[in-house]
Amino acid sequence: MKSSSKIMFGLTTFLGLIAVVYIIATVMVRDDAYLQGAEWAGIVGLVLSAGLTAMLGGYIHITEKRTDILPEDWEEAEVEDKAGVLGFFSASSIWPFLMSVAVLVLGLGVIYLHWWLIVFGAAFLVFTVVMLNMQYNIPQEKH
Repeated sequence: MKSSSKIMFGLTTFLGLIAVVYIIATVMVRDDAYLQGAEWAGIVGLVLSAGLTAMLGGYIHITEKRTDILPEDWEEAEVEDKAGVLGFFSASSIWPFLMSVAVLVLGLGVIYLHWWLIVFGAAFLVFTVVMLNMQYNIPQEKH
């Protein structure tokens, strides 16, 4: 088992134990005279968190069995072994700023329940996302 799945299964174990302790603590300890029984919001949250980390750990474990050894699992690895190309980042683009303006307009429409502002903000957001993705596919003279 590799390190990522060990971390997730460790979190599953921890959350499962904390869920058991929480259930016992909320059932046995009664600090209010009028509240009886378990406190369900915390119990459900802890159990679902344990289930989520178990599913993620299982997925990572199955995926890691199919891959070669990773630099973080190799004891003699250096920091440079994991480094690679991180991707292409645009030096100057107006679209991320306009996208944040579109999210602002959409958020203001949701806050004040102005349907016309919600529609305009959503359309503006879709337009800016498309333009951000297509900015290097459009010829320079059309910018």
